[in-house]
Amino acid sequence: MNRQFLQLVFLMILCLFSLASCRKKKANYISYYQKVNNIDSIYRLAGNSKLAVEKYKELFKEYSPKNQERIEEYATYIILADQYHEDFGGKKSLYHLISLVAPYDQQYQEYVPLFKKYGIDSIAVQQKIKDWKSKLNKQLIDSFQVAFKRDQQGRPFDTALTRKNVEKNARLFKWTFENFGFPSKDKIGSGPMLTLVSHMAESKALYPYLQTKILEYVKSGDCPPLDYSMMVDAHNFIPGQGTYYGMGRSFLKKIDSSTIDKQRKSLGLPTLKHTTIITKDFLKKIKVNDTNLIKE
Repeated sequence: MNRQFLQLVFLMILCLFSLASCRKKKANYISYYQKVNNIDSIYRLAGNSKLAVEKYKELFKEYSPKNQERIEEYATYIILADQYHEDFGGKKSLYHLISLVAPYDQQYQEYVPLFKKYGIDSIAVQQKIKDWKSKLNKQLIDSFQVAFKRDQQGRPFDTALTRKNVEKNARLFKWTFENFGFPSKDKIGSGPMLTLVSHMAESKALYPYLQTKILEYVKSGDCPPLDYSMMVDAHNFIPGQGTYYGMGRSFLKKIDSSTIDKQRKSLGLPTLKHTTIITKDFLKKIKVNDTNLIKE
């Protein structure tokens, strides 16, 4: 009887883990991005780093972390947690950070002192990056390398060739979605995906399909909301009349910023003002890193 009871308890535990896993997989990452923006405001605008650490810790229990370009929420969390002597997960979390920055060439180098502090040497870092690269989809890498080059052929003068290539790339996206899902960095590494996705706005045959599918991939966390917003705004852009997410704002004389901010928030994008501050901080960081490289 005891044995049967233990087996039943074990099965119940397995079911609970399975349900938790399913909930995590089905998590809507638009909500994640919205929460990241709120926490980034606490840290970047309000200057409350301690509270930001607490909020990030709660968030990463609910969602598998991203490390978006420029905001870099997961790296920020780890760095701040280390400064406040908070437990962020030690080596396990640092190895996850390595896999998140692996697509970006030498970006991992800015975290080398932190890796060393927790006993991760350069050999271990390089091995982690090598392991990450070994899991990429070679077939998709080759296909999208061709697509990236094809996307630029004929631009901006040969419109007939450009239209032809847009439809070829749109069909490649559709085939990829049906067979592999979204071609994220975890599948193909780095590349000008934002540009390629934004140019899908020009597809006459497949734009409605792509708009629907790519939004699904924003929700699943596979496609950054920025890529989707650039595509939608490029498709809807009418000179002088504005853009839905404000991505074409530099071409406009007037901006209804409150409406645009509301729409940006609905997709998980930072407000226009918040984006400006993030960009300024990012450019400062690049300048500092470039200066350090010159000194070295």
